[in-house]
Order: sequence, then structure tokens, then C-alpha cells
Amino acid sequence: MLTQLRSLYAYREMIVCMVRRDLRGRYKGSALGFLWTFVSPLMQLGVYTIVFTHILKNGIDRYYLFLFTALVPWLFFSASLTGGAACVLAQKELVKKIWFPRAVLPAAYVTGAFINMLLCFAIILPTAILSGVQLRPGGLLLLPAVMAAEFFLALGMALLASSVTVYFRDMEHILSIAAMLWMYLTPVVYDISMIPARYRILLRLNPMTSVIGCYRDILYSGSLPDPAALLCAATQGLTALVIGWYVFECLQKRFAEVL
Repeated sequence: MLTQLRSLYAYREMIVCMVRRDLRGRYKGSALGFLWTFVSPLMQLGVYTIVFTHILKNGIDRYYLFLFTALVPWLFFSASLTGGAACVLAQKELVKKIWFPRAVLPAAYVTGAFINMLLCFAIILPTAILSGVQLRPGGLLLLPAVMAAEFFLALGMALLASSVTVYFRDMEHILSIAAMLWMYLTPVVYDISMIPARYRILLRLNPMTSVIGCYRDILYSGSLPDPAALLCAATQGLTALVIGWYVFECLQKRFAEVL
């Protein structure tokens, strides 16, 4: 894996160019441009807040912030999983014509989605401060570690999904449905304490549960992330990256032929 990482690093300029092209082209010609980055999460935030604050009341204080600190990371992960699945297929002509580390494609896609998430954090942090959250310096220093754990998890899933989708095209559609179900198996719109204790162990197996918990500890509760949750998030993220990379390396040998 170290050899593949060095090869990927050698093509870092290609990744940067692809990310830049994706970010520029995503909203090219639209009136709002990069503002569309914020429109989707803000609209979902508004809908969920109305539903779970005024209709299905859950009694969670400052629910808008409780939801926002989980929804933005979730949207990044979901985009990496569903959009990342098709990233190799979308560049099939490039794959067939020239050689380069094929992992560049999911790496560039996930990085672009990650930058979009970072832009949304420019709204989350001021919102947390204005809501009265006393953000701890230690928590903010650990925030990049939480982001790194989620990035590794997202990249591992994108590597796995994109390589399998080349051979099994229905995977792209299956993952769209799976991501929707996965969201409700993750404490995004609800608190894990609402789940009966005997079922919480199942949610702990979900790698996004620890990630979401760490984000909320820092940005909603104003505390340090739970050490066990942070360790779990890092372990699961690295495990997903290793597995995803292994599967990708095994399957990418015949990409040009299959495409």
C-alpha cells in the first residue's frame, strides 16, 4: 500500500487539476455559483428542523445546530459513496487512453467533496458561536483529526464502490438507495440516547456513528471528543481505506479491458 501511496503522491498535480476542474465546472454558468454548495444542506436543515422541532417533536435543545453538525459531514460521506461509485466510469475514455494510477480518480472526487464540506464549516462555526456554544481550543485542535478519520473512511468506501461499479454497473443505483437507508441507521436526525440500549451496539458498528459523535462533541456540546469514539473513528476509517485500496488494486488491472 505504501508503494501505491507514493505513486498517488507523485500524481498529486493531476489530482489538484481534477479537483480544480470539478469545482469550477460544477456550477459553471449558474447565477449563484459556489453558493449552491450551501443551498442543499441549508434546505435540508430547514426541512428537518421544521419536521423534528414542530411536528415530530424530539425535545433536543438547539436542534438546528444539533442537526447541522451532523448533516454536513453526512452529506460529504454520502456524496463520496454515491458519486464516487461512478467516478471511474465517468472517466472511462481517459482510463482507456493513458496510464496513470487509477486511484487518482476516486481520490480527486473525494477531495473535491471534502473541500465542499470545509466550505460549509465556514457557516457551522459561526452558528455554533452565535448559539452560545463555548468552543474549547482542545476540541478545535482535534477537529482536523476527526475530519481526517472521515476522509479516510470516505476514500476507502469510494475506492471500493468505484472498482466494483466498473464490473457491476447496478452498484451505482444500489448505493443510492443504501445511502438513504444508511442515513437513518446513523444518529444524524436523532440522538443515539433515543435508541434502546440493547440496540445501540448495532449503531456502534456503523463507522459514521463515531464520526458524527465526535463532531457533535466539539461543535454542539463544546467539549473534547470522546477518546473511545475518536479512536474508533480513526480505526474504522483506516480499516476502510486499507480494504478499499486492496479491492481497488485487485480489480483495477482489467479496468481498460472492461470499460
